[in-house]
Amino acid sequence: MPLRLAILEADTPVPAANERYKGYLGVFRHLFARAVAPAALESVLTLTGHDVVHNPSSAYPDLDEVDAILITGSKYNAFDNDDWIVTLVEYVRKALLRQDRPVKVVGVCFGHQIVARALGALVARNDKGWEVSVVETTLTEKGKELFGGRETLKIQQMHRDQVFGVPPGAELLASTEKCGNQGFIIPGRVITVQGHPEFTEDIMDELLELRHQSGLFTDELYQSGKTRNGDHHDGVFVAQVFVKFLQGQ
Repeated sequence: MPLRLAILEADTPVPAANERYKGYLGVFRHLFARAVAPAALESVLTLTGHDVVHNPSSAYPDLDEVDAILITGSKYNAFDNDDWIVTLVEYVRKALLRQDRPVKVVGVCFGHQIVARALGALVARNDKGWEVSVVETTLTEKGKELFGGRETLKIQQMHRDQVFGVPPGAELLASTEKCGNQGFIIPGRVITVQGHPEFTEDIMDELLELRHQSGLFTDELYQSGKTRNGDHHDGVFVAQVFVKFLQGQ
């Protein structure tokens, strides 16, 4: 039986990407299809999308009817106390506390920070600034074990907030010079990454263009991000590790 994975959509992709993929459900469907082979996806994962920003009172799936949840990235701040963000944190905490039939939790960028917040860790603005485009992360011993013995992992980044420290009971997976917590794991329960394995080169390019045009990104940050966006990154490999985690391997 395929695993039932609920994608908690904490934002809408930038316009061209949204048109192409039809929301973050489509973005992650594209990622997981490449990770397991398109023809095999439906035999491995059943994906459902849930808009937790605009319909927080009705969007959430019954935890008895899913095997895992994945919280997506977002332009919003995971440390804010908007009603929908507080509701999301509470829902994730509820999933994490289940004992009778555990629901696994995957967090990506904003989702990584939301999971950390639900576990009691501090999430705040990083005084080292933005981390964007393809960045090489240094894996911890646990990270090396999880990612097949690799020393480093390249992943798309788009954040200026970070998790400070490691949540109780979790093990750090990776770090960069700018961001000490690039992901963590609680075996059998939680896996997170600060980066964006789901971002393709076209999604990152659109984000860089829009945020440069708006003045949010300096010329220097924009040019640096554009230069590295063509680099190889390990997004599909990260998704394959997610699938193994969900399958209990």
